[in-house]
Amino acid sequence: MSAAVPARKKAAPAVAEWQLRLYVAGKTAKSEAALANLKLVCDHHLAGRYSIEVVDLLVNPRLAAGDQILAVPTLVRKFPTPIRKIIGDLSNKERVLVGLNLLPVPAARKA
Repeated sequence: MSAAVPARKKAAPAVAEWQLRLYVAGKTAKSEAALANLKLVCDHHLAGRYSIEVVDLLVNPRLAAGDQILAVPTLVRKFPTPIRKIIGDLSNKERVLVGLNLLPVPAARKA
């Protein structure tokens, strides 16, 4: 007598989830611009595969220590690893894409 082998469920393919955290200080024009620019980049390059957490350091200043935030706005890519940081209003699309590792570093900048 042979024992029946239970059917194995096929695992659903893992969805690449990008976890991003944007540190801001209040509802300033620069903070709002950084969030809008980030959403544009994510919607175009990471559609449906990202989450953005906005951390207002005027409300929760202690949260800056965990990611060693020295300036705002600062974007922190928590996942996928390694952690990467981009400071500023994220208006330079190429810099944001390179910083998130969605574009290779241009040859002129290597060295």
